[in-house]
Amino acid sequence: MLSIIQAAGWPIWPLIIASVISLAIIGERSWSLYGGLVAPKSLLPKVREWLQQDGVNDEMVANLERHSPLGRIFAAGLRNVSSSREMMKQAIEDSGRAVTHELERFLTTLGTIASISPLLGLLGTVIGMVEIFGALTPTGGSPAQLAHGISVALYNTAMGLIVAIPSMIFYRYFRGKVDALVMEMEQQSIKLVDMVHGERK
Repeated sequence: MLSIIQAAGWPIWPLIIASVISLAIIGERSWSLYGGLVAPKSLLPKVREWLQQDGVNDEMVANLERHSPLGRIFAAGLRNVSSSREMMKQAIEDSGRAVTHELERFLTTLGTIASISPLLGLLGTVIGMVEIFGALTPTGGSPAQLAHGISVALYNTAMGLIVAIPSMIFYRYFRGKVDALVMEMEQQSIKLVDMVHGERK
């Protein structure tokens, strides 16, 4: 590995840093966007049970808020349980926007890495080509310098693609995952509003 880094020259270091950041984001988002942690299916039946029994109190709402992102949305709605349907929906929508923003955390960074990594690789390629042409002289040039320039060009091109392709795949995957989770939470929230105001009628 060290021999590859040495052969690739200093332009490889931004790509190594980008790869470490990308791996960290992929690991963190894989855990954070697990569906059972974001929008557990058991949460709505639990809230229905509370409403059918003694109703909800401040302690229940606080525990619900700490439970999960969906719990935060439910808690925002239940704090307005005695308000009109429109007020409750507005509170849920406001909380939902904040939760969606948190679910999308770091995805812009991951998308940026996927976009710029090939460009960083291309920069290394250009630097390698400059070294190659700089080594050429009317009498032939240094084979070692020519070989180093070729190594810089090829290794950086390859590294740029190695970082960019997985980053783009996971960026697209996480975007789709967030969209699916937001849709699921929206449907669950509508059921909560219907449940509260349906029972009130």
